[in-house]
Amino acid sequence: MKALVYGGSGKIGSAVAWDLAKDKDVEAIGITGRRLEALEKTKKWIGSDKIIPHQLDVNDKEAVIKLMKQYDVGISAMPDRRTSYRMVQFSIEAGLNVVDMLEEYHRRPDAYEVEGLELPKGMALNEYGDWLHNTALENGVTFIDGMGFAPGLSNVTVGEAIRKLDKAESAIARVGGIPAKEYAQKHPLRYMITWAFEHVLREYMIKLNVVKGGKVVEVPAIGDRETFLFNKFGENEELQCAVTPGMPSFIFSRTELKEFAEKTVRWPGHWPGVDTLKECGLLDIDPHDFNGTKIVPREFLLSMITPKLQPLEGETDVCVMYNTTSGTKNGKKVKIEHFMWDTADKTNGISSMMRVTGFPCAITAKLLMEGLITEKGIVPPEDCIKGKAYDRFMDELKKRDINILEETTEI
Repeated sequence: MKALVYGGSGKIGSAVAWDLAKDKDVEAIGITGRRLEALEKTKKWIGSDKIIPHQLDVNDKEAVIKLMKQYDVGISAMPDRRTSYRMVQFSIEAGLNVVDMLEEYHRRPDAYEVEGLELPKGMALNEYGDWLHNTALENGVTFIDGMGFAPGLSNVTVGEAIRKLDKAESAIARVGGIPAKEYAQKHPLRYMITWAFEHVLREYMIKLNVVKGGKVVEVPAIGDRETFLFNKFGENEELQCAVTPGMPSFIFSRTELKEFAEKTVRWPGHWPGVDTLKECGLLDIDPHDFNGTKIVPREFLLSMITPKLQPLEGETDVCVMYNTTSGTKNGKKVKIEHFMWDTADKTNGISSMMRVTGFPCAITAKLLMEGLITEKGIVPPEDCIKGKAYDRFMDELKKRDINILEETTEI
């Protein structure tokens, strides 16, 4: 079995490669990137001869597809829509099954802040996803979209909860990466970078679809806030969450839901800080004239705040999940909850975000190579991690000390 990780020198991509390298059945893991030095550094960190660096220009279609044909599965950890869509499209054209961790469901690409997404000539944005899906079907390709933490673990657990109910009515996923509590106060916004921060800010500014009262409605991000107590796994912490665009596939795949939303979890104090930045215009992307010079407010803010959000020596993160899926079972109102509180692997220098995003993606790629996932076209995690694949997926998570608690109660 041979796997090719696109963006393999980044934090999440390197976690995917690190995990796959420990699997005795995986004989080679290619990692791609623009800078050979960064790829070699990743190989040295992983410490495995299975790792094969490939310096690659994503604009060189012929070279990319030629490389893809040497592997059994592709895993995309690309940082934005332009490169992510491009690599996914090339994978489909190359006939290579692919797992992508970007958050959106590619049948309907997000219309806001498309990050340079380039469409085929003469094709509209809403036609592109269907074209990718149909091309994947024609080429016999499985494209698992949104497979990491959120989307990913969130989709898989909520999808399983819905299958256990006779009728599902509501699904709310609450997920997020936060600094370990002792470090939160040392950083602005009570936040620490565990994922590309420009991507985080983008998610705070766009509009997204949720389900309310059985209807799909468009709402602004970071609204519909909740405060909740997380008291599992020996923890007892008050956290807050707000709606964000993390699991849009459920709008298409679970149309029976009367209520649906994904919410991002943060420490108290984060969201009011974001409100202030937003109200001041510092999250805008339209150029602003400053003494005769055009500057983009969000880019300027990123240049100022990013260094202050980087983890200091020894600081670690936590990833939290609290999902609530409710409906009826055997004529009774039932609530199924999933909980996770994951911490960093200090021994190997792997953050919690790297663990819960990279490892599920690696596990899914392995299930694809083994033939446990057979659906073709664009397939969201909730539609392919089920039955034997779900049991195997959860067992593999436990082996990596990623523990998810499921509780069912009558309402």
